[in-house]
Amino acid sequence: MNTKIKEENNDLVMYFEGRLDTAAAPEVEKAAAPLMDPEGHNIILDCTQMQYISSSGLRIFLSILKNAKPKGSHVYIRGISDEIRSVFAMTGFTNLFEFL
Repeated sequence: MNTKIKEENNDLVMYFEGRLDTAAAPEVEKAAAPLMDPEGHNIILDCTQMQYISSSGLRIFLSILKNAKPKGSHVYIRGISDEIRSVFAMTGFTNLFEFL
């Protein structure tokens, strides 16, 4: 799993490429640390190149959301495949996140 964070139009965008599975989760969690305090920025989780997400990956997304909301930031998810969207639907995450 490759990740990178960029600031775009005053949003923090984290790009995911590959499989966000249990093995990749600790590294991705460390990489996502800047999103835990968004300092007035909204967050976009770009999943255009993501092939798979496990429960460990969902936990990271939820952690980002739980840290951002109290600070007034929105967390958006963009570019998810139909397969990953079905995982979000099965777990109820479609009710928690905003999608672009």
